Amino acid sequence: MTIFTRIAKGEIPSFKCAEDDRYYAFLDINPLAEGHTLVIPKNVEDDYIFNLDEDTYRGLWAFARKVAVAIGRAVPCRRVGVAVLGMEVPHTHIHLVPLQSEADLDFRKARPAVSDDRKAELAAKILSEYEKL
Repeated sequence: MTIFTRIAKGEIPSFKCAEDDRYYAFLDINPLAEGHTLVIPKNVEDDYIFNLDEDTYRGLWAFARKVAVAIGRAVPCRRVGVAVLGMEVPHTHIHLVPLQSEADLDFRKARPAVSDDRKAELAAKILSEYEKL
């Protein structure tokens, strides 16, 4: 079982931003920017997004789109960027990152320190916006 499956099951704490019966979104523990969110399928642990079956693939992107809209409403940014890397955790995941510029999507740059209190605040704002959609 991957760490992301354990997060989605509630076995490992996370800052939940959105959830439905098939997908889960939570704040990245080492964010590129405040509000950086990961979106995962709950019950599929394949580490490569293009291995997903068509229904799961389409559903994941539809869920991610809704989460991105919520992030854009909750976190001041010019855009919400998207990246799919999947190299560190063997579980398909989509990165949604609030952006002020394209440089904000550079995974090699220094990461901002975000306190747990601030993460809780951001997750609650994103979840609130998600629930309004």
